[in-house]
Amino acid sequence: MAFSVYGNSGATQAYNALLTTTNSTQKAQLQLASGKRINSAADDTSGFRVSSELMTKISLMKSASSNVDSGKNLLSTAESALTSVNDLLTQIAGKVSASSDPTADLTSLSNDINSLGNEISSIMTNTQFNSTALLSGSTVPSGANFVFKTGTTESTTINFGTLSTLNLASISGTGATASNITSIDISGLQTAVQNALGSIGNFTQRLNVKSDYLTSAMTNAQSTVDSLQGTDTAKEQLASTQGQIASQISTSMLSQLNSAPQQLLKLFQ
Repeated sequence: MAFSVYGNSGATQAYNALLTTTNSTQKAQLQLASGKRINSAADDTSGFRVSSELMTKISLMKSASSNVDSGKNLLSTAESALTSVNDLLTQIAGKVSASSDPTADLTSLSNDINSLGNEISSIMTNTQFNSTALLSGSTVPSGANFVFKTGTTESTTINFGTLSTLNLASISGTGATASNITSIDISGLQTAVQNALGSIGNFTQRLNVKSDYLTSAMTNAQSTVDSLQGTDTAKEQLASTQGQIASQISTSMLSQLNSAPQQLLKLFQ
């Protein structure tokens, strides 16, 4: 082997080998530390892009799932209120029917009807979800439409009827009297409330389907991300151990090759 004062190709090659081994070892150790196979776009350009797009999609689906839950809670609030209204209307219908009894106290029955009607009016006015009136129409957005983004791109419009137009004058305040109680007709009110309850049930079913779909889609997308980004711990632990051993050997060889030109000094002794 020829020696030169101005160059040591053996040491240079050993240094390059040590640098390559060190970089490979650090990459394996980083994957073990982060638990991710892809820590930068340079690790896997296509995998990095696909996983980034999927993570964005998962974030959108999480927001959509939260919106679906809000929609279901809104419907549940409206359903509970309208169920109470429907029960009160049933009681009023019973009292109207009882007024046909010649021995009935019509004044007491009419007072009862007005009391029940006032409670219905209160429910219709005060039923709210996050400060938004659900039944009175006073602050309902888009004319009784509630629009929820329930997917990455699609939205669901909920509308269970314009209940603010229902006329409660004949069964609230002093609307019901002993003289008119037998002619009170609440069939229209009952039909409107029952139709609204039916619509609420249908929308709830739709939102349940969307919730199940989003849960499944998020699970599948997250599994894909995990398979793209997840590191093979056993494999990288082996690579790290091998790299550390190789680095120690490379360092030793670099030291020996770097000191080899010192043998030239013996020529001048």
